[in-house]
Amino acid sequence: MKYKVLITTSGTGSRLGDITKYTNKSLVKVGKKPAISYVIESYPKNTEFVITVGYFGNQVKDFLKLAYPNHKFTFVEIDKYEGPGSSLGYSMLQAKKFLQCPFIFHACDTIVNGKIPNPEKNWIGGYRGEGSSNYRSFNVVNGKVQEMFDKGAINPDYIHIGLIGTKNYAKFWEILRKIYRKNINNSALSDVDVLQKMIKDFDFGVVDYKIWHDIGNVDSLNVARSKIEDSFRILDKADESIFIFDKFVIKFFSNEEINKKRIERGKILKGLVPEIEGFSKNFYRYKYAKGHLFSKIATPNNFSHFLNWSNKKLWIPVKKIDHEDFKKACFNFYYSKTVERIEKFLKTRSIKDSENIINGEKIPTIKKMLSMINFEKLCDTKQTNFHGDFIPDNILKNGNEYILLDWRQDFGGLLEQGDMYYDLAKLNHNLTVNHEIVNRDLFTININKNIVECDIMRKENLVQCQRVFFDFLENNDLDSQKVRLLTAIIWLNMSPLHHHPFDLFLFYFGKLNLWQELKKQIRKN
Repeated sequence: MKYKVLITTSGTGSRLGDITKYTNKSLVKVGKKPAISYVIESYPKNTEFVITVGYFGNQVKDFLKLAYPNHKFTFVEIDKYEGPGSSLGYSMLQAKKFLQCPFIFHACDTIVNGKIPNPEKNWIGGYRGEGSSNYRSFNVVNGKVQEMFDKGAINPDYIHIGLIGTKNYAKFWEILRKIYRKNINNSALSDVDVLQKMIKDFDFGVVDYKIWHDIGNVDSLNVARSKIEDSFRILDKADESIFIFDKFVIKFFSNEEINKKRIERGKILKGLVPEIEGFSKNFYRYKYAKGHLFSKIATPNNFSHFLNWSNKKLWIPVKKIDHEDFKKACFNFYYSKTVERIEKFLKTRSIKDSENIINGEKIPTIKKMLSMINFEKLCDTKQTNFHGDFIPDNILKNGNEYILLDWRQDFGGLLEQGDMYYDLAKLNHNLTVNHEIVNRDLFTININKNIVECDIMRKENLVQCQRVFFDFLENNDLDSQKVRLLTAIIWLNMSPLHHHPFDLFLFYFGKLNLWQELKKQIRKN
């Protein structure tokens, strides 16, 4: 049977708050993929999709073309996707001319586990469960939908989940058009208004879904994420995401310049990172790399091998720029960025830069500690190739070779030249603060006025690898104190970028470790 699938992605997703500040709600990550991927992959590959786009519409189009190049999509631009005159019903009407055949309407924030039937008969997808105060609903008699309800119905048979099959498409559009014309500013106009009238003259069966996830609001999104787990345990950020498929990976950046630089650096790191297969302004796609995540299988023996491999293949000499210009780039990266990040953290968390008692030790203000760092010495370093986010969670081991993932876009604005000490400090950071531990909330941060307690559990294999790491530094005449100093600076830099309360942990843990390194310098002098 020939039919099409309508997916509406044009709305702003306002119920998700800051989660949709940088992207469309259909691209919000659930498990390993964005929500819309679960919708697309619920249908045969030869299905024709009609997609309404508005809010961050170019992101939706670019992602679908990159992830599903062999699928057929018709994109419908929606002019009014927020404010007066906007509604789900209005967006659906704009797609009318492309849907002159039986069709399925599948809301972009609806994920189901179960077969979706063809619209050879009229049907409505339903879920038996609580939640009628937040969702529209309906009752069923003898297998037929009898009555539709607005939000707040008491004990309905089914929740309406935003998934319908429409055989009598001509009547659907006729009714929607008439309702819309009566009140073009009805922002609540939706498919339900049409269904309420259609069920009087047409039979609608029910498709009972035992598993349904709504990702349209924060609470239900969190439930969906707890059920559809991401085994890779990647720390989420609002303005970037990583989507993992069977044969490829897609990275998203809201910042187009960062995305562009990542692609350029992928060329510079060719042979060390996966091959980039395609890209757009906000996305790039690379081949899925096979291997074992190094943070899970690292041992003292293979970690020593890995460090020697990195020294030979990654931290190699590059085409040098003027040394003073390079020192300025280092200063910008180590000092200016740090000051900017700390100011952002203090402002957004309404925290004053004050002295603290952290784990029983009196710690000065950040301002004072930064003034004690010899940034001139810190920035006087040699130029090498670099990764930029060099952590075991970004490294795959395949035999005796390693594949580096999620590389940084630049070093103080430079694409080719970097400081190997930053990679070393990143490595030291992740040997101490491991993503898996963080995702399991196995860290402590307690704050009572200026008294702070912070601690984190550690994996024994990584503790042993850290010992090997510092032996490597000593054997190669590398400055371990510089590594520890930069590691503390990295934690401070990370603090405004992560979720609560991990953000507080990073800030105060960074303060504590920075002071411990500065004290060593004071003793030496």
